[in-house]
Amino acid sequence: MSKLYLVPTPIGNLDDMTFRAIKVLKEVDLILAEDTRTSGKLLKHFEISTHMQSHHMHNEHKMVNRIVERIKSGETVALISDAGTPAISDPGFLLTRACIEKGIEVDCLPGATAFVPALVNSGFPNDKFVFEGFLPVKKGRQTRLKLLAEETRTIIFYESPHKLIKTLGHFVEYFGEDRPVSISRELTKMFEETIRGTATEVLAYYTNKPPKGEIVIIVGGKSK
Repeated sequence: MSKLYLVPTPIGNLDDMTFRAIKVLKEVDLILAEDTRTSGKLLKHFEISTHMQSHHMHNEHKMVNRIVERIKSGETVALISDAGTPAISDPGFLLTRACIEKGIEVDCLPGATAFVPALVNSGFPNDKFVFEGFLPVKKGRQTRLKLLAEETRTIIFYESPHKLIKTLGHFVEYFGEDRPVSISRELTKMFEETIRGTATEVLAYYTNKPPKGEIVIIVGGKSK
């Protein structure tokens, strides 16, 4: 039966690809990929020859209706992002919503998502947490940080390496110098590391050692 599959892909280590994900990607009629060059390497590694089409944040709005019609006509489509689970700070939400509205079955496979190991590795309370993804770059950033400064649950952020120092500086300013922070970098890859400490300590560490790679920031909630 035609449907949309959301298929997680490894965030670094290819051994994290599931047997089911490989099977689905081999069997569907079409794979939608955030970057066909990046995903092409993954498909080649697992000997997946399914046709692939680009589907990213710059074209997803105009592609959604076209993809929905293809699925309604009988095709089965899989959506993958460059790494991790689609729609988690990546394209996928718009297509998923459109399929649900049209009565099309959506099946999200379990698999790699960067924030889960980062959260567990932090040692912070994880019975309740808030996923913020990427902070606003400019407009609304200060307002968001002021609001999150009062959050008592553990907070999860994604950040790029060239913006990490600025973001940590804002944490010191809005959350306080002693707010506990854990940063996981390059998860599952050769140079994976997790650095824990106060906001001030972690800022000092990365000021002296400029970061590279994919970054997840875990911030402890405000003490009650």
